Amino acid sequence: MKSLFKQEKFKPMSNSDTVYGKSTNKALRESESRRSFLKKACAATITIATHDFVIPADPESEDRQSTKGVVPWYRRITRWGQTNITETDPATYDIKWWRSYWKRTHIQGIIVNAGGIVAYYPSKIPLHRQAESLGGRDLFGELCMSAHEDGLVVFARMDSNRAHEEFYNAHPDWFAVDTSGKPYKAGELFITCVNSPYYNDHIPSVIKEIIELYHPEGFTDNSWSGLGRDSICYCDNCRKSFREKHGLEIPPKADWDDQAYRQWIRWNYNRRLEIWELNNRVSKSTGGKDCIWAGMNSGSISGQSRSFRDYKEICARAEIIMLDSQARNDAEGFQQNGISGKMIHNLLGWEKLIPESMAMYQAGRPTFRLSSKPVNEARMWMTEGIAGGIQPWWHHVGAYHEDRRMYNTAAPVMTWHKANEKYLIDRHPISNVGVVWSQQNMDFYGRDATEQVVELPWRGITQTLIQSRIPFLPVHADHIERDSKKFSLLILPNLGVITDDQVASVRRYVAGGGNLMATGESSLYNEWGDPRSDYALSDLFGAHIIEKVPALSENKNTRLTLETSHTYLRILPEIRSRIDGPHNSSEPPVSGERHPVFRGFEETDILPFGGTLNPLKTDKGTEILMTFIPAFPIYPPETSWMRVPKTNIPGLILNRLHQGSRVVFLPADIDRQFGRHNLPDHCNLLANIIRWTSYDDFPLLVDGPGLIDCHIYQQVERLVLHFINLTNAGTWRQPVNELVPVGPLNIRVRIPEGIAGNDINLLVSGKKLTAIKNEGWSRFEINAVLDHEVAVIL
Repeated sequence: MKSLFKQEKFKPMSNSDTVYGKSTNKALRESESRRSFLKKACAATITIATHDFVIPADPESEDRQSTKGVVPWYRRITRWGQTNITETDPATYDIKWWRSYWKRTHIQGIIVNAGGIVAYYPSKIPLHRQAESLGGRDLFGELCMSAHEDGLVVFARMDSNRAHEEFYNAHPDWFAVDTSGKPYKAGELFITCVNSPYYNDHIPSVIKEIIELYHPEGFTDNSWSGLGRDSICYCDNCRKSFREKHGLEIPPKADWDDQAYRQWIRWNYNRRLEIWELNNRVSKSTGGKDCIWAGMNSGSISGQSRSFRDYKEICARAEIIMLDSQARNDAEGFQQNGISGKMIHNLLGWEKLIPESMAMYQAGRPTFRLSSKPVNEARMWMTEGIAGGIQPWWHHVGAYHEDRRMYNTAAPVMTWHKANEKYLIDRHPISNVGVVWSQQNMDFYGRDATEQVVELPWRGITQTLIQSRIPFLPVHADHIERDSKKFSLLILPNLGVITDDQVASVRRYVAGGGNLMATGESSLYNEWGDPRSDYALSDLFGAHIIEKVPALSENKNTRLTLETSHTYLRILPEIRSRIDGPHNSSEPPVSGERHPVFRGFEETDILPFGGTLNPLKTDKGTEILMTFIPAFPIYPPETSWMRVPKTNIPGLILNRLHQGSRVVFLPADIDRQFGRHNLPDHCNLLANIIRWTSYDDFPLLVDGPGLIDCHIYQQVERLVLHFINLTNAGTWRQPVNELVPVGPLNIRVRIPEGIAGNDINLLVSGKKLTAIKNEGWSRFEINAVLDHEVAVIL
């Protein structure tokens, strides 16, 4: 079925429409003089934006300004567009056509290629190479002036980590080199060094020149962070800086147990923050306090780690996050975009904005830059992002396309967004479940196996919450203290690395009555990834290490492969599980009622596992609800029988504390197994544990068919609920072509004080409903959801 977004057909761009289809020289002769052009550009900039505020582009913006007072442009521009210019575009770039596209898609700002690898204006900076077909044209200037004339703000886009051979030949000491002195390259381009004058002097000079000529509102940079973690630079600039700051030589290779390599990791993170601060000092000192440099950042934490981008520290410095996350992957689905939005907002603040580059071309698997992405695939990614608090930003590569279908994709979403903008910003999420993460855990616990030991457990927990329709928020481990009052349950999904301060925050949270769920090796390693002698949270878990914990490097191959073992977990009756101390496998079975976490498993005594476990010592009073069944052969079938059907090795431990807090520890990393294999048994067990640990107390209950991602927000005197229908033939394999409607959905939502909760407006179908109120809850039904629905409760 087609999306419920209203379809709009645009006139496709063709050569006959292209103003610059005539010769470039003739077009340039017809343009104004350079001096006149710059005067007009400057005048347009002053008309559009001072460094205090931007003149409203539409009534919704006016409403926002009038209610909040004058705010800077980066707090107000909520719809963006980007035509990523190729080097051959300047000769035929049809600005007139693109201006009409800007208008039809209701954007308020554009991202325009300016400089870096190549310049799209006549730069006077030495070695700042101009685009191949620029031919003297000032394409960036023309686009900047046109945008300002149309009431749009401009982000000047940079790409500043590579350069051509002539630049390398002129300044070889500005480029990254390996241990033999050979320069690192990306294709034909040479990769610049972040500690060289290229970053300290050259890029700042480009920023200054662009501001002085064109007055863009700000700058983005696609590849600002330079050489990634997989390569080590040994240039003289790096050697000198590292020696001065740490008194050490740059490590000869990646070795997570080498303290020099560990310091090199942190030194690289700090250098990227220095670059962020330097570029902002330059842009603000030249262009005014609101002329910001915003870089670009990924929606992937592992991607941020590989690029030395500390998300928490960047967000502490940022006024806006320009998110470069253009498509989903099969493992994480559309829902990852909603998770990313909430994760970044919880670092950045919910009053700030997170525009996201959303590809109109076939990005992801596979990638075809010049072919249109299937329309439902593109729109579902946009819709899920909006539900997570992200602002839409269409993205095309190239200014002319033979596949014109992509011009019809964004407008319906942008039109709907404009009509409903006031419900999509200036709001705060409601959730009482927090899922804890940290980049430090990604780096020093995940090391070279982040997918296997960090991302899979995270995915298992978050996908369980989504499938169970339980709203949740990602919580940085350093913000547990700050955010803990919001949550009745914190989940640590294999948070192997946790600092002493973070441990103390968890303890205070539980001591205050909070509930805790932890899995795998949570709290077993210190800030560098060195093993502790016991879990740092062992007293809360009620479990202790018996055998010496090996260094992470000692089981490197196991961590990288993590092959699925033919192992199981045995379900124990609750009476049997309350026996103190170790359990003797020779004891006769003891009958008893099963614990509520096993609801739905009444007809089985075992569950598939797939991992492995070591013996643990448990404290008196803990409840062991599952034990480990070691691996036995799968093939041939005649040999597939349990060699050791019962052990004392715990897989699931419950600890009820005197203040009423419930703590569940899963040494069996069921979350990782579910993230990897998507077995319903694993999901159902995790969901049951989450419900029990949190006393089954959630602000939103949704009954009905399908895979529905639910988000709930509060504004003044209203709630805003998003329901994203992820039920389709492409749920776990992109791209999706056909949408499948689901329904009816029966919804119950707890109504906060100050909200009546009687009237419901559905923003997609346009229907108006009346809720049934009962004891602080509102109940209503949505007949069907195709791609998404948004319910506003008044």
